[in-house]
Amino acid sequence: MDRDDVCVLLPTLDEAETIGEVVEGYRDAGFGSVLVIDGGSSDDTQAAAAAAGARVVEQSGRGKGQAVREAVDEYVEAPYVLMADGDGTYRPEDADAMLEPLEEGHEHVIGDRFADMRSGSMSLLNRVGNRLINWAFAHIHGEDYGDILSGYRAFTRESFERMTLTADGFGVETEMAVECAKRGIDLAVVPITYLPRPSGSNTNLSPFRDGGIIILEIYRRAKTNNPLFYFGSVGLTSTSVGFGLAIYVAYEWIVARVSHEVLAVVAAFAVLIGIQLLIFGVLSDLILTLHRETLKRLDDE
Repeated sequence: MDRDDVCVLLPTLDEAETIGEVVEGYRDAGFGSVLVIDGGSSDDTQAAAAAAGARVVEQSGRGKGQAVREAVDEYVEAPYVLMADGDGTYRPEDADAMLEPLEEGHEHVIGDRFADMRSGSMSLLNRVGNRLINWAFAHIHGEDYGDILSGYRAFTRESFERMTLTADGFGVETEMAVECAKRGIDLAVVPITYLPRPSGSNTNLSPFRDGGIIILEIYRRAKTNNPLFYFGSVGLTSTSVGFGLAIYVAYEWIVARVSHEVLAVVAAFAVLIGIQLLIFGVLSDLILTLHRETLKRLDDE
């Protein structure tokens, strides 16, 4: 692939310790277009990136997701984008492996950090959390992408424009994975090396806060990609609660001759709502299946 057709995109925030070396690594690898979009760093990130030869712009909003959307929409003109982080955890040496699937016709590439995760690069808590999130994604959205939270991505600009992305923070990687599964974007997973953060470089991630946001995003996006799970899970919960209350009310009436009229009404309401949600989930899933089959037929024609 001609390096002039690729823009290396590096979203940053307070990465002065590492960004210069990262930019130099990609420029030494032959990439002339390196775009650093900075979230208003309070250190010398922008100056260090510019000194290393990158084009530096400051994003108009906040968060990695907003930065990626703004960069691709307004500043990237190349047909291919190679996205990485500015913290030195991803290697420019893996760029060729990331771009090769695009040459073969794939539209989106995820770098699998678990293929070669160096010691100290991820805490046990983060490793378990990542595995849990990937498991949930595979079971809810029906695609096993291995490492949906990886920040090392390569994609065509055209496929990115087909995505509907709204997350402003670190949920953008999850959104991109969901959109690939939802829209049938041809995705490839390649093994990469994941390095520990260099000394003096601090992470902007909060495991519990950002992990919770990502889990909610996976579930929320199931509404349009797997409605049977989305509505069915709520419906099943409501129905189970209703039956549980009904059993308790019946037990109290039979054994202690105590009536719970209010609880009985609540139980009946919960069961009815739950069954309606289950039915709605089944109908929504049928409609989605027919919609996908129609689109597939149109594409085949």
